[in-house]
Amino acid sequence: MSFSEIERVLGFPLPEKASGIRAWWSNNPSNNVMTKAWLAAGFITERVDMGSRRLVFRKSNTTPAPMKTAVRPARSIGFLDRIRAQLGGTVTIPEGVDITAPTGEAWDAER
Repeated sequence: MSFSEIERVLGFPLPEKASGIRAWWSNNPSNNVMTKAWLAAGFITERVDMGSRRLVFRKSNTTPAPMKTAVRPARSIGFLDRIRAQLGGTVTIPEGVDITAPTGEAWDAER
């Protein structure tokens, strides 16, 4: 998918970091909330090409870990719709927090 196709499905633009930081698309579940969503939906990212702003979502061979949510989306709903359904009403983000910032080695909470 192109980043533009993803944005059309989502109905809003991807965060700026998605276009500038390749690690944003990693399959590390502690990376960002969107990573957890596509992993929970049973997909992984591959062949991320930042230059052409494209990547591949591939169905994972592992059983996805369920996200905590009151609503379980139907299997016929598309991948990004499932992400929205999984996240809907489950997250409160304090003002000023950048949820798209990579975590782990690239981020040090003690600084």
